[in-house]
Amino acid sequence: MRDVSRLTRFVALLSASTAMVVGFAPLVACARPDSAGPELSTQQPDTTPSLGASVPPPASNPPTDTPPQPDLAPPPIDIPDLPVVSDEVAREEASRLAVLMKHNVKGFSTYTPERRKAFLTLAKDAVTQADMPVSRPQLVMVVDRNEKIQHLDYVLALPDAPWESLGGTPVSTGTTGRKYYYITPTGVFQNTADRLGYRAEGTKNKYGIRGIGAKGSRVWDMGWQTAMKGWLPRHETGQIRLEIHATDPQFLEWRLGHPASEGCIRIPATMNKFMDHYGLIDALYEQAASYDPRFQALLPKDRQPTQIAGDLVVVIDSGPLTEPKIDPIADKRPLP
Repeated sequence: MRDVSRLTRFVALLSASTAMVVGFAPLVACARPDSAGPELSTQQPDTTPSLGASVPPPASNPPTDTPPQPDLAPPPIDIPDLPVVSDEVAREEASRLAVLMKHNVKGFSTYTPERRKAFLTLAKDAVTQADMPVSRPQLVMVVDRNEKIQHLDYVLALPDAPWESLGGTPVSTGTTGRKYYYITPTGVFQNTADRLGYRAEGTKNKYGIRGIGAKGSRVWDMGWQTAMKGWLPRHETGQIRLEIHATDPQFLEWRLGHPASEGCIRIPATMNKFMDHYGLIDALYEQAASYDPRFQALLPKDRQPTQIAGDLVVVIDSGPLTEPKIDPIADKRPLP
């Protein structure tokens, strides 16, 4: 009797262990009771033919006259060349855009010769150091993060001739002394089609602020960049997503011209609209829109892209210069 009892317990333990091992498979597969489709079964159907059952012959080879399958390879993408114009045409187009900005961009101003020289010299040096030579006449967006300057300047960059300043507006870059606020990094950043920007939804935070502007405002995504943490005394670095965007038109736009952002570049709403409509830094986006519907959907349907559109944003720090030095004859009329 003792031997029979031991044998009975051994069989019971063996059965329980087998059940645990078999029941473990669905947990590994992360199956959920509410998942679509039939639930996983731990028991496989018995496919062994019974004695006396007829076994079907193996399937014959498919007929040799089956038509060949069509080639499913996608057609090659025809990427258009970037527009190239002469220096003379580029200067005429730059002058046209400057006049349009004077009349349509709030706060637009030209600068004194000293200020223009600072923008041009520092921007050209940065592009040279970044080994990103300008190969065609194009616009370059230059931002001076100097806390006493905080302005942008659109520059006409020419491959074999002096660069020229068109003028610009106040901006806000990263500030210090506030937790999780970074200092906007200097350098040359490309608005490449490897990243897809987006548009603001116009939603308000708990303070009623539309952080990246009114609904539909464009946001340019310049990718992950290393920036100094402005709230730490030793300015340790971290990663930020560098973006160019508008700000709340009612509560925050009046603060442009002073450091105020978390590391991004804030611009006036009217400059945002102008850049978007004329594609000032959208050269590569316009190229991508010819074959990628995502970019086509992002860009305005009524846009008028300029032939001298560029793709570079240069952030400089003019350091010792302490005044923006606005040209007093600049036209500052707001939008009608």
